[in-house]
This record gives sequence, C-alpha cells and structure tokens, in this order.
Amino acid sequence: MKQMKIAVAGASGRMGHMLIEAIMEASDATLSGALDIAASPAVGTDAAAFLGKPSGVLIESDFAKGLANADFLIDFTRPEGTLKHLEYCAAHGIKMIIGTTGFDAAGKAAITAAAEKTAIMFAPNMSVGVNVTMKLLEMAAKSFSEGYDIEIIEAHHRHKVDAPSGTAIKMGEVIAGALGKELNDVAVWAREGVTGERDPSSIGFATIRGGDIVGDHTVLFAGIGERIEISHKSSSRVTYAHGSLRAARFLATKKAGLYDMQDVLGLREI
Repeated sequence: MKQMKIAVAGASGRMGHMLIEAIMEASDATLSGALDIAASPAVGTDAAAFLGKPSGVLIESDFAKGLANADFLIDFTRPEGTLKHLEYCAAHGIKMIIGTTGFDAAGKAAITAAAEKTAIMFAPNMSVGVNVTMKLLEMAAKSFSEGYDIEIIEAHHRHKVDAPSGTAIKMGEVIAGALGKELNDVAVWAREGVTGERDPSSIGFATIRGGDIVGDHTVLFAGIGERIEISHKSSSRVTYAHGSLRAARFLATKKAGLYDMQDVLGLREI
C-alpha cells in the first residue's frame, strides 16, 4: 500500500494536534511535514511531542523545509495563512485539503485558480456526518419550499473568530440552491430592534459563541402546526481529521481540480 505523505499546517494548534494524531494512527498515511507561524514557540520541536511518541518531523515556519517531503497539505488555519500556503503548493504540485473558513470572494477565487495547477479539496466542514446532513437539507428544502420559514442556528466555542460559521453559510447555500435562489439575496444575518414581520422568502441566521462547544448546527423548517429540525452536533474534532484523511485518499488519483466533500463521499450521485 502506497503511503500518503501528508503535512499539517497550524501543527501546534488544537486541530493540528488532532490531524497529526489521526495521520500517525492511519495505516496508509505518513506525517511528512509540519508548519506553523515563525512566532510560535513550537517551531523547531517534534510535531508529535504532545503524544509522547516523537515522529521525527520538526515543526517548521519555512515552507520549503516543512513541505519538502509532502504530497499533501492539510490546512485548517486562517485565510491569510492558507492563501500563502496555497500559492506555494500550487507552484510545487502539492495537493491541498482546505478546511479553513472565513474567505472573502478574492480568497475563494484564488483557490479556484490554484486548482488549475494542483488538486484541492475545499470544504467548510470535513465531517462525514455534516456533509450527509447537507444532502438531507437539500432534499428537505425542496419539500418545504412553500409555507415553511427557514432558520439556521449555529454554536461554537468562544475562540472562533468568524461568524456565522462556514458550515452554517454552506448549509444556507445548499438550501438556497435547492430553492433556485442565491443565498446573498435571501439571507438575514442578524436581527435587532423593530424588524417588521418576517419575509417568508428569507433564510435567517443566529450565532452562539461560548465555552468549548466544538460545533452545533440546526436548521429549522417552521410551518403552521409543525416544525422540523435537522441537526448535527460535534463532540470532538476527530471527525474533521478523519474526514480530511478520506479527502486525501480521494485526491490521491487527481492531478488538478477543485473538489468538496460531496465529491469525496459520492453524494452528488444521490
């Protein structure tokens, strides 16, 4: 079995640790590199020191050193960092699994352009469960297209810097698409004061930040006399790590192109 040589960005962070542990436990993957910002005290230390079983891979801030032996880079950092990694990976044919959220239109365009040079899997949430939930939402939206108000409620830990979450926005895009609309045309991102009656064509968002909530998402279809709730709740980031490895296995046979978890899981065919 050919080993996937995978590097991890943000190697000293919580998600970085989860990814490193998953890679080291996988029979078909090898940790081949680790990146972090130059100011991180972890630079120069073993990437798996937190596990008590050294990997022999040092955390680097220099892309050339950190990615010298990598065929894949998994990146769950910040948009500004991911875009720098993206430029390097596109130039050197390194495939990317991007779980970073909060990109603006220019950032998304850069990812699309880079996918002409290398294979990229870009998704706001790598969880298999979340992506199956996306498919359920698409099916539900088509059935509840009239007479039901749609609200998306998401909750995350106190350290999350963007809102709504990338997953919540993607859920909104999936629902809007199923209804033949563009999310930006129907989204209500916040409510305050005297807002007037609810526009029945809108999709509302509510954001909660607190404690150590890994990630909860609920879509409410509220009709007259009934309401339907489709929810996904994460209790551990390990689901994102395992989804990322599935994405790497999918990209292993791709030379270039932009994909998402719907492609990885074969959900577009359903």
